[in-house]
Amino acid sequence: MKITNAREEILHSIRTNLAASVVFDVNYTTDHAAQNEQPVPALKPNPESLVELFAESLEAVDGHCVVVEGHAETVEAIKKIIAGLRSTKLNPRRVAVSDSLEIKDLIESISSAVEEVEMTPIAADLFSFDVGISSVQAGIAETGTLVLEADRERNRLVSLVPPVHIAILDASKIFNTLGETLAALYRDGKVSQAITFISGPSRTADIELTLAIGVHGPQELFVIIRR
Repeated sequence: MKITNAREEILHSIRTNLAASVVFDVNYTTDHAAQNEQPVPALKPNPESLVELFAESLEAVDGHCVVVEGHAETVEAIKKIIAGLRSTKLNPRRVAVSDSLEIKDLIESISSAVEEVEMTPIAADLFSFDVGISSVQAGIAETGTLVLEADRERNRLVSLVPPVHIAILDASKIFNTLGETLAALYRDGKVSQAITFISGPSRTADIELTLAIGVHGPQELFVIIRR
């Protein structure tokens, strides 16, 4: 009998409080409906913050980033990277470059820094090159990811085979998210047939669960962001 009375008291209390809350529920629903009618403006990061975020994200995955102004500083940055690698086991001497018009303009300027510079050598020969230089069609700031389109230049093997990849990215082509990047690459109702996403140097942990760098691609990734 006591259990039954207690049960009835609890149920009565629930009914009473639910009834009393109806007026508050109506006000809450009305207020939030009005708020939802107001469009929420999209926050667009400024270009400078996107460059900073991209650089931080890239360095978090062991990539290297240099920000430059114009052609002359781009050339100097490439020469400095190559010079810095001279004292390492990589010791670059041969450089393969993509067929991007932007990269073609750099060939003569950087040729004095190495023994050989060749544009898009055949696949079999690429394994004897130390550095690959390509341009980049877009960058994803939140992950420090490079996006390369095969339809825009022959950059896929140049960026994947040599042990060092130097990528040149225009600051204006950095987007905040993957969705924004893909939307920007979607032109005339289609995207490139082959898109390569690169986030830092190549790495794998499927060999006895030990992290290994450079197994399936470059050991070092340098990104030159050109304002």
